[in-house]
Amino acid sequence: MKKYIAEALGAAVLVLIGCGSATIGGLGGVVGGPQLGPLGLMPIAFAFGMAVTAMAYGIGPVSGCHINPAVSVGVWSAGRMSTSDLIGYIVAQCIGAVVGAAVLYMILSGKATGWDLAKQGLGHNGWGAGYLGEYSLGAAFLTEFVGTFIFVAVILGATSAAGSTPVAGLAIGMTLVIIHITFINVTGVSVNPARSLGPALFVGGQALAQLWLFIVAPIAGGLLAGVLFKSRVLEA
Repeated sequence: MKKYIAEALGAAVLVLIGCGSATIGGLGGVVGGPQLGPLGLMPIAFAFGMAVTAMAYGIGPVSGCHINPAVSVGVWSAGRMSTSDLIGYIVAQCIGAVVGAAVLYMILSGKATGWDLAKQGLGHNGWGAGYLGEYSLGAAFLTEFVGTFIFVAVILGATSAAGSTPVAGLAIGMTLVIIHITFINVTGVSVNPARSLGPALFVGGQALAQLWLFIVAPIAGGLLAGVLFKSRVLEA
């Protein structure tokens, strides 16, 4: 149970800090609003990346700090995790992400000047008309697939027997930072089905209708990375 509790905690922190940077922090506007400029991209990207880094060192020794179903699928497909643990990790991550979104929702609901969930969102992911750069479905799917593949490949390489170092957590966090800097205006960057699930359940509407992409594309990207590592195409 320690592993599952750690995964739930890590996912909750990721959603609270990452999505909170765009909503509570008001850094560069609300994700889900107009396209973000460079000053808006950077702090949100670092909030997500540094949250992962912090959790990697905080709960990594307990669970490995996946805090992401796509990462767990990648680890599983690489042959480094049992199917029973995979299921337990994913359930824990999703529960944690919903809890993190709930805490963020309660904090934002206490804003004295008012806060409109439908209009301002909860740092949810999306694509198309009215969402950030207004990219197409195809562009959104490719972004999430490629972004997740890169992220999971770095994780698997940095945590392999040959590649593991004390700075692996920092390398993983910085990879998430650069993925956000590059792709945030396309989908708000998920590369994590649990991260998308939490906010979407509260926002509903289009965020919930588009949730499928942020489950399918990241899982596919993580699965491919794991398969390539298991076949030793990407492993020394």
